[in-house]
Amino acid sequence: MTTTTRSARRIPAPGAPSGIGGGSRFAVGVLAAVLFVASGCTAERLPDRSAFGIDTPALERLEVDSDGHALTVWARVPESAVATVLLLHGRTWSSLPDFDLQVEGESLSLMQALTGEDIAVYALDARGYGATPRDETGWLDPDRMALDVVRVLEWLGEGTGAAPAVMGWSYGSTAAHLAAQRRPDLVAGVALYGYWKDPAALLPAQDDPADPPARATTEEAARSDFITPGSISDRAVDAFVAAALEADPVRVDVRRAHAFNALSPDSLTVPTLILQGELDPIAPSAVQERLFRGLGTAHKSWVVLPGCDHAAHLERCMPRFVRALAGFVREVAEPPASEPHRWKGVEEVSGA
Repeated sequence: MTTTTRSARRIPAPGAPSGIGGGSRFAVGVLAAVLFVASGCTAERLPDRSAFGIDTPALERLEVDSDGHALTVWARVPESAVATVLLLHGRTWSSLPDFDLQVEGESLSLMQALTGEDIAVYALDARGYGATPRDETGWLDPDRMALDVVRVLEWLGEGTGAAPAVMGWSYGSTAAHLAAQRRPDLVAGVALYGYWKDPAALLPAQDDPADPPARATTEEAARSDFITPGSISDRAVDAFVAAALEADPVRVDVRRAHAFNALSPDSLTVPTLILQGELDPIAPSAVQERLFRGLGTAHKSWVVLPGCDHAAHLERCMPRFVRALAGFVREVAEPPASEPHRWKGVEEVSGA
């Protein structure tokens, strides 16, 4: 993998203040504003842009300062970008295995697929994940992650001249919700994918643990999201496992999950897309319906991806996932200024 490393302009952050999920299956009634992707579960392939002489934008590594801590943001930015999206990963693995997976003979990079839709794509490694180090506490919590997301959204808006859309997966979906709920002015729209937090339930408050255990991640954990037989090739699963263990050899320690009790669907007033794998046990339909019905915006849709589960964006329904997400992003996000990837004060440096 070849990357370009950049050091972004450092600006002080604003002073604003394990296993997850489960639940019973639920037969969702017909809702006029809900969009269900038609079933028919044959595998599709995304087009290979190189076959048409179209280059895939290079993977770039950027840094954003958030309260003195350097956050890594990965980017693929086409020259002709018409919209911008920020991707937020899940609880266990960082951005590159989740969103830029490279598999020989298969096109499974969500970042590359979205650039094929002329969308500038950025993906944040949260504290302790991937190329972003832990901070001095050794912990990550919802409030800290939301503050970091807000900081990156400010930086993107400043650099592109337009508010981006944001898509969060699993744990990242609740972080995206929390950030958009607090700072809707920074977000053109939010896509909530694999959303696990039941709006009707409160998480119990717990005391902070003494020290972060910093346990090693495992191959078993890396394989655990792929539960539907035939939804992804063995080669792709093996590639994901290798990429995940290389990027995230130590499990990030998360505390204060009860801070997500502050989430309120009716306080989410920006355009919202819900993305759900039909067979996802972490994001059951009953939870998605309560979220959808409670949203504080009329600009909302709910897409169910048939035959796929919690990692739908890497599975056989990836092309449908890309169409749904890209269509939403292109609809809600303002066009960036010309050459949005040429950040003021950014230097090209060597390294990966």
